[in-house]
Amino acid sequence: MKTQLKGLLAKREKRHINDTDRVPSAVLIPLYRKEGQCNIVFIRRTETVTVHKGQISFPGGSREPGDTTLLDTALRESQEEIGLSPDDIEVIGELDDEITTTSNYIVTPFVAAMPWPYRFTMNPAEVDEILEVPVAALMSGDCCKPAIETIDGGIVVDSYNYHYDNRLIWGATARILHKFLSIVRSVMDNENQTE
Repeated sequence: MKTQLKGLLAKREKRHINDTDRVPSAVLIPLYRKEGQCNIVFIRRTETVTVHKGQISFPGGSREPGDTTLLDTALRESQEEIGLSPDDIEVIGELDDEITTTSNYIVTPFVAAMPWPYRFTMNPAEVDEILEVPVAALMSGDCCKPAIETIDGGIVVDSYNYHYDNRLIWGATARILHKFLSIVRSVMDNENQTE
């Protein structure tokens, strides 16, 4: 699946958002295989971080002056937050930029494969919990519910709420996740057609 996913991500035209009034940021969507299932790593942010308190998100954060690229941002933040070393991952591709509705960020998501098992090192100042969620659970019929968010004082945006293990994934993370899962579905459909 990794090879097909990489191919699909390379072929699609990425949607870039250029807005100098927003803060550039990046996240990593870490994937690994465990017992034949693809899993995604999420984090739950602490209640003491500056923004997105207590929210479930992908590892990541805002670009810093030392980051040459937004990929550098995603890799640095993932290492700082959960101890995921850039040397241990393979970047598979990039998804469309998203904006946050409760803060002023443009988020650039990168998809990466990582080994399993892995010894994470959680940064307690930023991360309350590391969540490892099977892709199949996120794609199950009752997990995703449509939602609406409002940005910039009144622009309505279609969004999603993902419910997993009594936890809610919403906002930009859910919109990024929804796009990613639609690409995964394409890969699975292609695999089923070639069998």
